[in-house]
Amino acid sequence: MLKLRLKRVGRKRAPSYRLVVMENSARRDGRPVEEVGYYNPISKQCHFDIPKIEKWLNYGVKPTETVFNLLKKAQIV
Repeated sequence: MLKLRLKRVGRKRAPSYRLVVMENSARRDGRPVEEVGYYNPISKQCHFDIPKIEKWLNYGVKPTETVFNLLKKAQIV
């Protein structure tokens, strides 16, 4: 089953996340199917590729709880 979730990048104590579509059984920093955005929790900066996210949501991909809250805040969902 595919999920829309966060993949951690960045260095220690300075996290940054990429919003990716990946298999739910894959490890957190594994190979994604597609990258559709990024989120920086320190500066609260985010960028989402809205057409790609909507395409994957129409395919039936479920976002995680955190991703759902980010998308709701960005008024995508």
